[in-house]
Amino acid sequence: MEDYQERIGLLQEMIAFAVVDGELHDREYDFIQIVAEELEIDKETLHKLFDKKHEKTVIKDEFNRICQFYRLALLMHADGVLHEREQVKINEIGINMGLNPYAMKRVLHLMKNSPNAMVDGDTLLSVFSEQHN
Repeated sequence: MEDYQERIGLLQEMIAFAVVDGELHDREYDFIQIVAEELEIDKETLHKLFDKKHEKTVIKDEFNRICQFYRLALLMHADGVLHEREQVKINEIGINMGLNPYAMKRVLHLMKNSPNAMVDGDTLLSVFSEQHN
C-alpha cells in the first residue's frame, strides 16, 4: 500500500469498527497498534486518529480489499467476544467494498471454527477466487 492517506484511512476504518460494540478492548487496541506499525504509522499519529471522525476510504484493488476485510475480521475476534453489531457491521463494510457476500460469510465461518480465529492466506484468497467462477 503506497499512499499514506490510504493507510490512515484503513486504520480509521479499523478504529471505527473496533468501537462499534461500545468500547475499545485492550486486545483490539493492541491489534490496531500492530497493524499501524506494519503500515509504518507512528504511535503519535495513531493516537490522533482515535479523536478524528472516520472518513471513508476507497480501496482500489480487490487483494487489498480482501486484506482489509480480513484485518477487520481478526479485530472482531480480538476481544474474544463476537457481538451482533460487529457481525452486522463487518458484512455492511464488506458489501460496501464490493466483496462477495458468500465468500465473506464462508471466511467468517472458517474463522469462527478455527481454534485461533485465523485462516491461512491461501485459503482466504481461494475462498474469494472461487466466487469468481
